[in-house]
Amino acid sequence: MPSDSLPNFPNPANPASAPPPRTRRPIDPRGPRFSAAITAVLLLVVVFLALTGASVAALSLLAVLAALFAWGAFAGVGRHPYGWLFKRFVRPRLAAPAELENPAPPTFAQGVGLFVTAVGVVLGLLGLAPAVGVAAALAFVAAFLNAVFDYCLGCQMYLLLVRAGLLGRSPAAA
Repeated sequence: MPSDSLPNFPNPANPASAPPPRTRRPIDPRGPRFSAAITAVLLLVVVFLALTGASVAALSLLAVLAALFAWGAFAGVGRHPYGWLFKRFVRPRLAAPAELENPAPPTFAQGVGLFVTAVGVVLGLLGLAPAVGVAAALAFVAAFLNAVFDYCLGCQMYLLLVRAGLLGRSPAAA
């Protein structure tokens, strides 16, 4: 899809079409899938570590993943380390995407991942070691679906919340 047909995004040929300051640049939809693939592998390692009794290692790796989810949720998927790896090393080797994607749903999905992994970390720190593996397994399912089938559960949650009017409304409309 040409960039001039994307709603709410600037048209480089027409500087007057500059977006409001809070609008983010569209992203290549293959970037979040790349990130999900890396995340899925690391979450599978956490599950393996948790099942084999290496609870400290599992908790530590899940804490790192929670921090990466926080980075993606608060800085946006375009500024995430995996996004940088995709832009620097993978995207130059690929053809241009057929269309670009709004970064809001994948950024929201990062927040969902943060919530799930943070709950696992907190429960693990409170001495409930099995919660680390369970949280990692839940997050793995979502990352796997995104990486393999291009089905983002967090993005779908975002769209449902927008349709319900709980997200995406301006303060004046609320």
